[in-house]
Amino acid sequence: MPEVDFSFQKYVEARRGAEEARAREGAAYAYAGDLKVLRAVQHARPITLAVEATVRLWRSVEKSRLLGTAVKVGPKQFPRIHELVERCSHTLHVAPPQVYISPVFALNAHTLGTSQDALIVLNSALVDHLTEAELLDVVGHECGHIQNDHVVYTTTLYYLTHAASLFVRWIVQPAILALRAWMRRAEITCDRSGLICTRNLDVSIRSLVKLALGSKKLYDAIDLDEYLKQLDEMKQSPGRFAEIEASHPYLPKRVAALRVFAQGAYYRGLMNEGGGGLAQEEVDARVAQLLSVVK
Repeated sequence: MPEVDFSFQKYVEARRGAEEARAREGAAYAYAGDLKVLRAVQHARPITLAVEATVRLWRSVEKSRLLGTAVKVGPKQFPRIHELVERCSHTLHVAPPQVYISPVFALNAHTLGTSQDALIVLNSALVDHLTEAELLDVVGHECGHIQNDHVVYTTTLYYLTHAASLFVRWIVQPAILALRAWMRRAEITCDRSGLICTRNLDVSIRSLVKLALGSKKLYDAIDLDEYLKQLDEMKQSPGRFAEIEASHPYLPKRVAALRVFAQGAYYRGLMNEGGGGLAQEEVDARVAQLLSVVK
C-alpha cells in the first residue's frame, strides 16, 4: 500500500477547496449544515491541533495494526465487493479507494486517511448481515466521505474516541464534541451519497434500519411507520440531549432525512422522475428541523 502522508499542513495545501469539491458532479447533494459546520471546524485551532497530533499517532500506531489484521479487497480477493466499490466510485466520480475487511463483529464501516489517499474499512459482520444491494449503500456512504473532503476529520475523530482520549481525554474533549457535532451532519450528506449509488430508497432505508437493529432476521417484522414515530417520542424526552455527545444522528432521524432528500428536485432529476420536487434549500431546511436536538 502507498505511504499515506498525514501531515495536516500538506493536506490543507493539497486540497482543491470546498468550492471545487462541490462543483464536481454529484457533490451538489451535500447537506448544507455539513458544509457550514465543516468550514467552522477547519478554522478552529483546537481542531487543527487535534488533527496534527492524532493523524501522526494514527500513522505510527493504528495504521500498522489495521494492515496486520484486516484483509485487502481486490479483483481476485472478494471480487464482488471490489465491483461494488468500482460502481460507487464511478457514480460519485472519485478515485476507487482501497477497501479492507476487518474481523470485527460490530455492524460498522469507516473511512480513514486523507482525501488524496483514503481507505475504507468494512467490518466482516456488516458483510454477513447485508445484501449486496444494501452493501452498495454502505460503500456509497463511505465514498461520500471521500468525495466531500471529510476523511482527515473522520480519521481524527476515530482516533480521538478509540485511543487518544484514553490518555488525554480532558485535553481532547472540546475537539471531540466539535467533531461529533459536525459528524452528525456529515452522516446526512453520506446517507445521500449511498442513496445516489443504490438509486433505491427502500434499499438504502433497509440498510440503515438493519444497522439499527443489528439483526437481519428481525428486519422483516419491523413496521417502518411505527419506527419513525419514535421521533416524536424523542422530541418530548429530556433524554434527547444525549444525542449531543453522539457522532451519528439517531437512526429514525436519518431515515426521515433520507426520505426528505428523495423528495427533492436533485434526486428526482437523477431518477428521471419528470422534474418537480423540493428545492435543495427546502430539503436542507426540513432536514435541519429533523436533526435539531433542542427543539
